[in-house]
Amino acid sequence: MKRVLLRWAMVALALTALVAATSNLALAEDATPIPTVTSTPMGTTVVVLGGGNPQINVRAGPGGTWPVIGVLVVGERVPAIGRSPMGEWIKIVYPGSKTGTGWVYSYLVRVEGGDLPIVEPPPTPTPVTTPTVDPTLAAQFLVQVPPTRLPTFTPPPPLVVPTFSAARAGGVRFPSALVIFGLFTVGIFGILVSFWQRH
Repeated sequence: MKRVLLRWAMVALALTALVAATSNLALAEDATPIPTVTSTPMGTTVVVLGGGNPQINVRAGPGGTWPVIGVLVVGERVPAIGRSPMGEWIKIVYPGSKTGTGWVYSYLVRVEGGDLPIVEPPPTPTPVTTPTVDPTLAAQFLVQVPPTRLPTFTPPPPLVVPTFSAARAGGVRFPSALVIFGLFTVGIFGILVSFWQRH
């Protein structure tokens, strides 16, 4: 049993040595000399202050309409190339962009190491045109709501007020004044009779 384990250990050791030798050989063939960095002065630089923010935007041109191409964090120091004619924007070396440069707002950085020359800004970017909508395609998605018809006012039928005509009794009419006078006379006569009976 010990011999079997010893054989497997020797095989594993031989394979490990073979893999290490081939990887060292491949690394030796692909190895390129690494350039040494010497400490040379950067010249004029900008130090990011941030203005209360942890980072600032790096734009493709000197203005807020230019696209953002990257950011710099507070305390970062980068080489400065120049400034805009009004001095509001600083052109810096920014390897992350296509041109290798970028622009930062001057009130968010501090310039150190000398004055900056005025640099002509790049041409203003063309505004992005808004896409036009095909009217026939848009018409397919329009929903036409039929107008709701309000009920029409119909005036009520005219009000018929019934009129009453005095009914005419057939025959001879008895005068009502005579009836009133007769009742009045009977009442007076009744009062006198009751008065005499008391005395």
